[in-house]
Amino acid sequence: MQKPKKRSYLRRLYGILHYTIKRKWQWHCSGISFAARQEKHLLPELIFKHQTPLRRPLKGVDISMQENKITNLKIALKNLDGLVLEPGQRFSYWRQIGNPTRKKGYVKGMLLHNGTVRSGIGGGLCQLSNLLYWMTLHTPLTVLERWRHSYDVFPDVQRKQPFGSGATCAYPNIDLQIGNPTKECFQLHLTLTETHLVGEWRSEKALNEEYEVFEKDHKIDHEWWGGYVRRNSIYRKVFDKASHEEKGEEFITSNEALMMYNPLLEGSSS
Repeated sequence: MQKPKKRSYLRRLYGILHYTIKRKWQWHCSGISFAARQEKHLLPELIFKHQTPLRRPLKGVDISMQENKITNLKIALKNLDGLVLEPGQRFSYWRQIGNPTRKKGYVKGMLLHNGTVRSGIGGGLCQLSNLLYWMTLHTPLTVLERWRHSYDVFPDVQRKQPFGSGATCAYPNIDLQIGNPTKECFQLHLTLTETHLVGEWRSEKALNEEYEVFEKDHKIDHEWWGGYVRRNSIYRKVFDKASHEEKGEEFITSNEALMMYNPLLEGSSS
């Protein structure tokens, strides 16, 4: 991994403008059929369900950012809950949610920018994109666009999922897009409890397959320029749901993230 470069303000501004125009063209002029219909009535079959805690201790992060994140999630979920992804359609995270602005009720939450923690309007919505990505890996839906986290900001605390199994987001360019190559409709169901963000992918019919997502080749490298880089690859196994017999193994993606904390344990001895 090359040492991160600091780009000038004008260079960053040009990049944002260029990719924003490109994204808006895709959403409105490309001819792609994007999912937009939301239904209160839920499809009958639960395909996969997952939940993540709304609050967790993060060193140096004000708890108010997490409370504000919950406010932001409540607003975003109104545009996603019940969304139906029909055969051949594509789901775009930001196209469906829209720009998270103060006018819409969004407040300042935690944002990650170039490996640092900041406060910004709409902060905290990465928890939702992380959840959607992880759930989708357990379905026959296809991830068409996903951006990995370039920085590993916080040490693992009771991690249950493999490193690099999330999807970062930033309106409108850093998007999560999911396609439906099947012959069945799929539907998102998203709720908030007092303690967790809960998500489901549902469908018209039960699946004949189930999935197990796991990592390989997890390692930490000390780069020549002084930083530590964390790497792994994400795979999944496909099983026959009735017999539990393994049908195959699929490569998903590779991850590479600059660690923003010292990976060595203090006081350890050789």
